[in-house]
Amino acid sequence: MMNKEEVLERFLSYISIDTESDASSPTTPSTDKQWDLARKLHQELIDMGMSDVTIDEHAYVMATLPSNVDHEVPTIGFISHFDTTPDYTGKNIKPQIIENYDGGDIPLKGSDLILSPDYFESLKNYIGQTIITTDGTTLLAADDKAGITEIMTAVKYLIDHPEIKHGAIKVGFTPDEEIGRGAHKFDVEKFGADWAYTMDGSQVGELEYENFNAAGAVVTFHGKIVHPGYAKGKMINSMYVASEFIESLPKLETPEHTEDYQGFFHLHNMKGSVEKTELHYIIRDHDKEHFEARKEMLLKLVSDLNEQYDREAVSIEINDQYYNMREKVEPVMHIVDVAEKAMKELGITPLIKPIRGGTDGSQLSYMGLPCPNIFAGGHNFHGPYEYVPLESIVKATEVIVKIAELVAQPE
Repeated sequence: MMNKEEVLERFLSYISIDTESDASSPTTPSTDKQWDLARKLHQELIDMGMSDVTIDEHAYVMATLPSNVDHEVPTIGFISHFDTTPDYTGKNIKPQIIENYDGGDIPLKGSDLILSPDYFESLKNYIGQTIITTDGTTLLAADDKAGITEIMTAVKYLIDHPEIKHGAIKVGFTPDEEIGRGAHKFDVEKFGADWAYTMDGSQVGELEYENFNAAGAVVTFHGKIVHPGYAKGKMINSMYVASEFIESLPKLETPEHTEDYQGFFHLHNMKGSVEKTELHYIIRDHDKEHFEARKEMLLKLVSDLNEQYDREAVSIEINDQYYNMREKVEPVMHIVDVAEKAMKELGITPLIKPIRGGTDGSQLSYMGLPCPNIFAGGHNFHGPYEYVPLESIVKATEVIVKIAELVAQPE
């Protein structure tokens, strides 16, 4: 059995280190403070006796737990990211630990926020468990320091219990996943696994091998500024043109109106003046044809507005970010099957569903390392309502150990 207190202590030690990433930075890692946790993990892996422990010039941490069986076994890996999202601060996290949760409201005592099961219904699944929350002033960083905790605890457990037979196991920790760059400098060949799993999902049982196709778009509107007292027939207000663009997109195809396999356009940032306005969109769809059609829709809107204004009033830049890993995982579906079997043997009901987002695994799968995603246990990521049940972290750790054990069984 896993030691819950040891798991809790490890998790709290990781979330105490601020590792917020920064999309505006050109470096890898994008923030110097990510090095603090990277170096800590590197040293902990050395101290626990892992082999081939490395940290490279971009803060990617890798290590190997050697096989303890004589027969040939596939080499598998487990990967998590140590950065946290720039959407909400992860500095000076003050976690609340709610033991034997009674199913009621949880005041987040550093603020006037309430974590309530009336709004966040998932809380009802964890009555009687130990819930770790924020104090309402930060995020919790369970995304993905819960995943790191699970991987580190699992390999330590396997080291301490050599009676559990396993093949070679690789572990990897990455920077900048939250800004879409976590896999960009990941050395797949050096990692040396036949396949891997990211521990980066949410509720207990999640097992995912499908994700969005993703692109980012910057739409720029060019106006003309003149004195407003003499503007008739001369001024072009770029913000009004931008409003036309926004209103032309399907109003129900946004994140707050979609679920499951439904794609969306998401306007996540805007800045404007009369002379120039920029809209920053992300484009998401599981279906490749629908994904391409969404990009074409944006291009058509730009073309139509330029024709309407008889000038280049609008310009657009679209960049693909990542693709649906399903294409790369389906030919090796046994890697999903073994994770599903591990969960079932532990009494966990697998929840196989598409990811409404992306993980390092989606990019790594296209880099030659098929990489489904497994639950890490947290909920309400990227904000002050984030929480994780301690028992969920323990269960994810047990899944890692069970997968290692199943893969090593002779056929």
